[in-house]
Amino acid sequence: MKTIDRFILKSYFGPMILTFFIVMFVLLMNFLWRYIDELVGKGLELGVIGELMLYVSITLVQMGLPLATLLGAIMTMGNLGENYELLAMKSSGMSLPRIMRPLIIVIGLISIGSFFVANNLSPWANRQMSALLYDIKQQKQTIEFQDGQFFTGIDDMTVRVGRQDPGTGLLRDVLIYDNSKPGGNMTTTVADSGYIHLSDDKKFLVVTLFNGENFEHTRDSRNWYNESKLSRNYFDEQNGLMAMSGFDFSRTDSELFSSGQTKNLVELERGIDSLSTELAKLQSEIFQPFMSSLFPNDNTLYIDSLKKSNARIYPLNVGDSVSMMGEREKQKIWSAALSTARASKNSFTWDEERAKDTLNQLLRYKTEWHRKWSLPVSIMIFFLIGAPLGAIIRKGGLGMPIVVSVLFFVIYYIISITGEKLAREGTWSAFSGMWLSSFILLPIAVFLVYKATNDSNLFDAEWYINLIKKGKNFFLSIRDKKTVRS
Repeated sequence: MKTIDRFILKSYFGPMILTFFIVMFVLLMNFLWRYIDELVGKGLELGVIGELMLYVSITLVQMGLPLATLLGAIMTMGNLGENYELLAMKSSGMSLPRIMRPLIIVIGLISIGSFFVANNLSPWANRQMSALLYDIKQQKQTIEFQDGQFFTGIDDMTVRVGRQDPGTGLLRDVLIYDNSKPGGNMTTTVADSGYIHLSDDKKFLVVTLFNGENFEHTRDSRNWYNESKLSRNYFDEQNGLMAMSGFDFSRTDSELFSSGQTKNLVELERGIDSLSTELAKLQSEIFQPFMSSLFPNDNTLYIDSLKKSNARIYPLNVGDSVSMMGEREKQKIWSAALSTARASKNSFTWDEERAKDTLNQLLRYKTEWHRKWSLPVSIMIFFLIGAPLGAIIRKGGLGMPIVVSVLFFVIYYIISITGEKLAREGTWSAFSGMWLSSFILLPIAVFLVYKATNDSNLFDAEWYINLIKKGKNFFLSIRDKKTVRS
């Protein structure tokens, strides 16, 4: 490897790694902001939160790597241009494609690596993240009492504490409403002090109260109209043990969480084949229950034989036949027809819903299949946009490069989301929807490479004015030729 190539690679790896971690940090903060309510107040260990952040980071590589590639390329070439190092390379006879050659090789390797991340690592991380998020959502909040406030984190029980000693954990002025008993019976407990905490295995609630009263409101559930009874009991010390669920953090098997995002290419292809076969079967049989309920006798073979023999089939005028019947016969026929039509509608609706669900799942699988292939291409396109754009702008640092990078990434993200939405709705094919952003940005990349290679100033207004004049003169010449001919 030549010295100049090592210098260019060294100039690129620093901004690339820096911007990648900055982008991943911003995306992780966005994830935490969305799920902050699910994570706070549940007593989760740092290892569980760290594990969740690891899975989320892997799934966000598909979004963060293209942006980091774009920003790193703009910063690298902008720094080289701002320090006149790029000018010195061109003065020595090196063209811009030659300068970019080691970077193109590196980005090619990164693109290949991103494909394996999206195909192998990201499905596994999505599956683990879905299972862990489900377990966290099922986890109940820890029992923490606030002075003077009601705590409702225990099923069928409400607890109010006047004051809690932060050192010993002793509760003062305890009020408990217990609705766990069957039949609508409620017990109200008032105590001077006590302790309420979970057992070490978090499966039981241990209650110890001192100097209090129990008010038990009972009624006969079999005879609800009878008068209810109220009993009152005093106690010096009362101990209770209640079975709890949801406070111990349990892990669910990740294999139970399967979707298009948790499958690799081979699994997606198998799923697409099976779903396509099932959809074709459902579409061919969707009217079968409807027709069989209307025509219980299977006359398909008879009708087919008549068609093959070119026999003339005359339609039956049902209205004339019914009009000749009596009122009772008419009523029986209309009732039977109405019940048959309702049954046919229900069976038809059920089959239609099955076909829709199968079609939606098939479209999701197809979009995920194309997403895995479009990621490496998008990384290369973003580099081909960022490198020449940095050479044209010639501004390093985090000012102008961030503005330009975010602008291009927002355009890319909007186009990608729009194409994916159209693909999942079936309006466009999965290929058109998932590759729409690449088709739009690729000409821009080619244009920027051309402008930077020829040392053209992208923001030169005179160049655009001359281009408009040439176009105007071209259309005027065509109009004059038409006028002469006429």
